Amino acid sequence: MKELIIALGLFLFIEGILYAIFPSKMKNMLKKLDMLKTSQMRIGGLIFAIIGFLIIWYVKR
Repeated sequence: MKELIIALGLFLFIEGILYAIFPSKMKNMLKKLDMLKTSQMRIGGLIFAIIGFLIIWYVKR
């Protein structure tokens, strides 16, 4: 459970830093997300989820 809380904190930290350092670029990126098809976002999310799972699995084994 402790690792999950640390991971959530790290995620929020990285997201916050990106918005603080590059606010205009983040706004542009969010506008571009609206142009993507739902299926493209789903596939991208699935790929990132698999990569994240593999990283966690590798570190934990």
